[in-house]
Amino acid sequence: MTEVRHFLDVDDLEPDELADLLAQAAIRRDHPDRVNPTPLTRRTLAMLFEKPSTRTRVSFETGMTRLGGHAIFLGPDVTQLDRGEPLKDTARALSGYVDAIMARVFAHDHLEELAAYASVPVINALSDVAHPCQTLADLLTIDDVVGFDADPQIAWVGDGNNVARSFAVGCAMLGLDLTIATPPGYEVGDDILDRTAAFDGRPCTTTDPRTAVSEADVVYTDVWVSMGQEDDRAAKLSSFEEFQLDTELLAMAADDVAVLHCLPAHRGEEITDDVIESEHAVVWRQAENRMHAQNALLIDLID
Repeated sequence: MTEVRHFLDVDDLEPDELADLLAQAAIRRDHPDRVNPTPLTRRTLAMLFEKPSTRTRVSFETGMTRLGGHAIFLGPDVTQLDRGEPLKDTARALSGYVDAIMARVFAHDHLEELAAYASVPVINALSDVAHPCQTLADLLTIDDVVGFDADPQIAWVGDGNNVARSFAVGCAMLGLDLTIATPPGYEVGDDILDRTAAFDGRPCTTTDPRTAVSEADVVYTDVWVSMGQEDDRAAKLSSFEEFQLDTELLAMAADDVAVLHCLPAHRGEEITDDVIESEHAVVWRQAENRMHAQNALLIDLID
């Protein structure tokens, strides 16, 4: 029996597998005439959502449709999970119906339990500690607009959150130069630095956003207050005052800097309206690339 492959974080792939997946995503997007357009005909993806979403749901659902398959949206109030059914029971039941399970959850251990009991691939569409599907789109976008061969200098400015954690690992896997600037107490964590070191790609870390952004080819930021952290809002806004990506900070980067944001953006907090609406922002391409990168992942896991 073939071992089931799950995708709970980006380093569930090997570095060469990650590079190949990104290449396949670009080929399917840019040269659809070279590939089978519907490799997932008669395949079904179950989409479990504990957290609401725009990009995650639409990108996965549209992606499965384009690949010839079908996606089923399972919100928190439409399954037996909301009535107390154990995750392990849901995982085993769904495995009898579908070809993969995508889950967007509050706690990462929910994903680990699903993966432990599912006999089909489980895909992390967001948890409190990782967002690997976003990292796939981020890396695809960086290669699109700057190119890995150009050895880009990349800066993360803001919270060392789930997006930053997966992004740091993904950059390390591809040997990309990353500097992470966070306020004290909001770092990505030693566990992530240890994982990046395994790929000889440990990022530089600093508490000074100016140091990170200086001459950067890519600057990436995300919300300071993630979903579920609303009680910490006042404290976080105070701690992050110097970390807003505005025109003054962006002026320290390379002239043709690309600005990333995984969205939704809190305009006026982590990023200003004029920056996200500027010619430097590639956030809409980044958002579209969620679907293309995930399509390549779905084919790799299911086909």
